[in-house]
Amino acid sequence: MNLSGYKVRPSKHFILTWMRKWNYDIQALKQALESAYKTEKVGKYKYEAYVRKNEKSRKFIYVKDEGNKEIFIITGSEGK
Repeated sequence: MNLSGYKVRPSKHFILTWMRKWNYDIQALKQALESAYKTEKVGKYKYEAYVRKNEKSRKFIYVKDEGNKEIFIITGSEGK
């Protein structure tokens, strides 16, 4: 997924839970979304991106706003 020109903005919930647990910053978050092995559109504007890191799967749920060129990350989850 090409995110050039997009601003990545995580929600407060995502910052306090998943970003802290995964030790991510905004740049690492943008790299993870760009290297997602699977991205699905699940609504009109909502997407799910799946990333594999350190033998674990991570899922990002985000909204892509084409008008403002912004990606708002709602939440995440982690699998095995």
